[in-house]
Amino acid sequence: MAQNAAKAQSDIKNIAENRKARHDYFVEETYEAGIALQGTEVKSLRAGRVNLRDGYAHIVNGEVFLENVHISPYEQASRFNHEPLRKRKLLMHKGEILRLFSEVREKGYTLVPLRLYFKQGRAKVELGLAKGKKSYDKRDDIATRDVQREIARAMRGKNRNDLD
Repeated sequence: MAQNAAKAQSDIKNIAENRKARHDYFVEETYEAGIALQGTEVKSLRAGRVNLRDGYAHIVNGEVFLENVHISPYEQASRFNHEPLRKRKLLMHKGEILRLFSEVREKGYTLVPLRLYFKQGRAKVELGLAKGKKSYDKRDDIATRDVQREIARAMRGKNRNDLD
């Protein structure tokens, strides 16, 4: 069983990560969704030419769409290239979509793409069900991170002094 988990982990190839999302939002839950892509988009993803920073997902008529995610045009493609900022349909189970729709509508959550990756040769996106942070929340996170860094630095210094 542990071998299967290790093999499944090795089948995942990260393409892009939205680190700013965890800074700007409290991520409550994450969901995995497939993406309906054109051929040139897949080639651009394999080259790592994607930007998730301003992306978001929304639900329309029981379907989930990914918006504002920039996948650069594939340079070797001819006139059949894709539009970089087009809407892309996400592939999820109906029950998951209905649950997400109720969370977004009633509780004011946002669907944010956290990372893009290939899993067993298929492009996937990890969506986060998130609530926006206020500026003071961001300052608290920065202060906590600084304190942790100082503690780690002090511990490293203490360990060096013990060896002398």
